[in-house]
This record gives sequence, C-alpha cells and structure tokens, in this order.
Amino acid sequence: MLQRLIRTLAVAALTFGAAHAQVSPSAAAGQGLSDADAKRLQQVLDAQPEENQARYQWRHPRETLAFFGIEPGMTVVEVLPGGGWYSAILAPYLGSEGTLIGADYPLGLWPNFPFVTDEFMAGRRSWLQDWPAQWRRDGGAKVLAMRIGGITDDLNGSADAVLFVRALHNLNAFEGNGGFRSAALADAWSVLKPGGVVGVVQHRAPEGRSDEWADGSRGYLNRDALVANFQAIGFELAGESDINRNPKDVPAEDEVVWRLPPSLDGSDDDPELRAKYAAIGESNRMTLLFRKPPG
Repeated sequence: MLQRLIRTLAVAALTFGAAHAQVSPSAAAGQGLSDADAKRLQQVLDAQPEENQARYQWRHPRETLAFFGIEPGMTVVEVLPGGGWYSAILAPYLGSEGTLIGADYPLGLWPNFPFVTDEFMAGRRSWLQDWPAQWRRDGGAKVLAMRIGGITDDLNGSADAVLFVRALHNLNAFEGNGGFRSAALADAWSVLKPGGVVGVVQHRAPEGRSDEWADGSRGYLNRDALVANFQAIGFELAGESDINRNPKDVPAEDEVVWRLPPSLDGSDDDPELRAKYAAIGESNRMTLLFRKPPG
C-alpha cells in the first residue's frame, strides 16, 4: 500500500515540476486511485446526506482525496474533525482494514476562544472517548482519537496520511500562546510512516497580504509561509492543486473567512450583503501535498 502511495507521489512530483505549478482539476481527479477504489469512494459520497452533498461543489472531496492518494485500508489521521463532514466519508471509505484517527486541538488551545465555557471544556475533556464511539460502524474503519501534543508511543510511525482540512488557521493564530502549530506539525511528522503524506486544504490569503494579516485570526494563511513551516520540520512539498480554488473570494482588509458560506457570519440583518457573500461561495483554498522522506 505504501509503495503504491509512493508511486502516486512520484507522479504528483512530475506533474508539480520544478516550480510550484498548479495541477488542473482534471489531472488531479482520480490521480491516485484504482478504478475499484474510485468506485468505492463514489458510492460513499453518494450515500452522504443531501446537505453534505450540497457542499461538494466547493469542497470537491472525490478529487481532494484522490489527489492525496487516500485508499481503503490506510491509517489516516484527521486533524480537528469538527462536525465530522470528512469523517463521515473517511470512516466507511477506509473500510474494515483501515484506521481513522481523530486528532483534536490541545486542551490548552480552546480557552483562547471567547465562546468557550466550562460546559464546552467538559466536552473537550471527554472527546477522546466520545468521538470514536460516534464514528464506529460495522464494516467501517477502526476509529481512534488523540490530542495534538499528546501522541502516544504506539501511534508513532503508524499512519499513511495526516489530513489538515481547514484546521491550520487556529493553530497558527495561537502559535504564540503555546506553540500549537509547531506541536501539530511535529506530531504529524512523528505519527507518519516514512514516505507518508500530509494533505492540506486551507483558506488561502490573497497574494501580497502580510503574514500579520494572514496569521490565521481571519481564517486565511499565506501559502509560502505555510510551506516554509512544513519544510522546516523536514517535509517535502510533493504536489499542489487548484481543485479547491475560488477566485471570487478576495477578502478586503477588514473581512474574515467566516463571512462566507456556510457560516455567513455578520450578515443576518443585511439580506443584500448576505446574498453577495452567498454568491461568492465557500473560500478560496490551497490544496497542498507534503511527504515525509522515506528511510
């Protein structure tokens, strides 16, 4: 399985080229999957609730997972599963031979959010037990849970892939309060097998925005700064795709990503503004593939 993933990465590297050229959506779709795996993934996607499928036009899960080379039977770490939009796809797709590991933010990160209450924190403390029970299904993947900064020895070197899907901005925004981004990337390195991959989908800041503006507090990150963070750990940039790009999303200096669907924050009392943001769609996102060198 890992050898097949390495072959996929070789194809991605050839497509990627010497510069950071973009892979077209058509080239990325199905790139790392056999016909049987692609059919299995499509069956899982077709079985999702209608409200989840409505997001496919913005999130492109088939193309994204294919680009990352995610296959049934793999061990995959999903960072900040949240409401489980991707978990609901990954658990049945990975199958009974696979393992899905949810990785929550460290407990020390959550108090940085103004909405956090004692009741909320009680839920976070029980998350390691609650989350796996939520996603275990007959015929589905084995489901485990961990916290960033609390990886156990038995998980080191066990994963084929780590996925950061819209999960890095808060880690980056609060890096100065506890080294949370650094801990997350270090854990990704530790949990991966040699040759394993990290798949990133992240709100992308417009070109020319400062790292201060794109520190994650607005949801957006600068592409070059993010790549540099991964490379500093030792990861290699193996590929890049435009499959989750949305050129309509050009935030003003005072705008945040949550103004857009599905949140549409801040426009409840302004139907015209709400319609404007809804027409933009979900955010402009970079889709990056990193590899832990083999051996």
